[in-house]
Amino acid sequence: MAKTVAEIMTHEPIVVTSETSLDEAIQIMAERRFSGLPVVDATGNLIGIISQGDLMWRESGVTPPPYIMVLDSVIYLENPAKYQRDLHKALGQTVGEVMTKNPQTIRPEKSLREAAELMHEKGVHRLPVIDSVGKPIGILTRGDIVRAMATEEG
Repeated sequence: MAKTVAEIMTHEPIVVTSETSLDEAIQIMAERRFSGLPVVDATGNLIGIISQGDLMWRESGVTPPPYIMVLDSVIYLENPAKYQRDLHKALGQTVGEVMTKNPQTIRPEKSLREAAELMHEKGVHRLPVIDSVGKPIGILTRGDIVRAMATEEG
């Protein structure tokens, strides 16, 4: 019988709020060796996720979009709004300023196959597992799925 997300997920995930400082979130992630943390609002509902990828802006910096000058006018060759978002992430001081909002989620009764397909399709490394009211009750990573595959083989 196919395993479900609930059987494999990490239960009771450590969460942060949008007001949590980035330094505190980085410390939690480093000490626990987590690649991401669910972000909740004051009522405990999931509002985002902060990942190592979100934090890379802090160290890597942001490159302005390429542009050309025509008759003293600047014409951007890429969307300048993306640059503004990236710059905001690079300068952010709280989780809420750099987190990914409205992350992909999954329900605990879904199969591991469905979770793997969703992760692959959306290019995500982890899925917060939410209950019927949107509260995170677990987290499922690609590593969890690979470990589950290994136990099935062995």
